[in-house]
Amino acid sequence: MFGRHHHPEGRMGHHGGHHSRHPFGFHGHEGHHRRGGRMGRFFDHGDLRLVVLKLIADKPSHGYELIKAVETSAGGAYTPSPGVIYPTLTLLEELGYVTAADAGGGKKLYTITDEGQAFLESNRQPVHGLFARMAEAAAQSAAFSPQIMRARENIKTALRLKLTAGRLTPEQIAAIAKVLDGAAAAIEGV
Repeated sequence: MFGRHHHPEGRMGHHGGHHSRHPFGFHGHEGHHRRGGRMGRFFDHGDLRLVVLKLIADKPSHGYELIKAVETSAGGAYTPSPGVIYPTLTLLEELGYVTAADAGGGKKLYTITDEGQAFLESNRQPVHGLFARMAEAAAQSAAFSPQIMRARENIKTALRLKLTAGRLTPEQIAAIAKVLDGAAAAIEGV
């Protein structure tokens, strides 16, 4: 990178405070993809921190709850691993953006600080864009849902078998059309 300063503790090293680590300079993967990386890298560096901070601002949460909240927001298209979420939470805590309170059972409850709220407010547009992108991924993911694909194939197979089994009567044709129209209307109403 241009103008990178070398610190005695090294690139990833860190002794004491967080002064030598840029808030968005974390190296590593942002999580894993449930469908084998079909979508490529889901978040750029720093994006997951903004998403997690926004989720904490909406509702103080444990690490596992945040994993599930990100997964839900992305419609299952992306699930961050614990190996990504917990270092992200630690970094947010070091930056003073969240506090962690012992919630018992080895769990920590993360709550946003005033400094974190101000940082989130100053990044309102990127945060909005990230959640819009996750909603879009969720919509695309739903189209490839195993349950929907299975049901669609069942309809296609049943229709093909019926149409190739022999000549259909006008009553059978009308009944099949009525069932298919009813299914279409029901789907539109969901």
